[in-house]
Amino acid sequence: MEEGTVQSIGIIGVGDIGQAIVEGLRSGDGASPDVFLSPRGARTAAVLSERFEGIQVCLDNQTVLDRSEVVIIAVRRQDHHEALAGLTTDGDKVVVNLMAGVATDDLRRTLATNAPIVRAIPLPAVRECRSVTVTCPSHPVVDSLFERLGGALPVADEDSFNVFSALTGTLTAHYAYLATLTSWAASHGIAPDAADRYVRGLFQNVGRSLSNEIRPLHQLAADHETPKGNNERVRTTWFDPANAAALKEALDGLLSDLK
Repeated sequence: MEEGTVQSIGIIGVGDIGQAIVEGLRSGDGASPDVFLSPRGARTAAVLSERFEGIQVCLDNQTVLDRSEVVIIAVRRQDHHEALAGLTTDGDKVVVNLMAGVATDDLRRTLATNAPIVRAIPLPAVRECRSVTVTCPSHPVVDSLFERLGGALPVADEDSFNVFSALTGTLTAHYAYLATLTSWAASHGIAPDAADRYVRGLFQNVGRSLSNEIRPLHQLAADHETPKGNNERVRTTWFDPANAAALKEALDGLLSDLK
């Protein structure tokens, strides 16, 4: 299979990320591959097949494998043995493993296949073709697929891949941080909807500044501070060395589990 020639993609486990991949593939210009969906996540799969042409819901996972050149596996880690055991995976397929904490060797044993297996970490923003997806190892077909969905970042080994996987575990902590800001403002008499609107706007602007990749992150922080100003005060009194160390310790624990 050569880069850019994929005619069919299968997805086993149609949850949020599987749905986002389908929506991203259908949102761009040019021809899109046929997509075959597993019955797992039946409601989401049915909705996608109604919304888009070239989307089919299969009777079982083996049919997904048989009809697809690239097979994306996105079931939950704890369910993968049950969902995949007994399937026949020909060596001419390319398998994309989205399951955090499931190593390539483990998945290869479960599928009993010599097909190429590539791990990947797509995020929900692939639906808007705005997410950089880490892949391991680099594979021209898989990297081309995720370039279409916002960008591919290949890494050489699973140790490096697991570091990136651990980083994705910080997303909801960020949302919880923003929610804490709005609830604090509300506790001081600000209407909740006004606090919510302001905090969203504040950090949407921060997000836009991240698109400037010329300035490193520590420089962005410095550029938003004035000596003895408000930002410096919160950073040094709340996000102090002990707080930073606690965050790194939490990430180290997650990384250990992912390995």
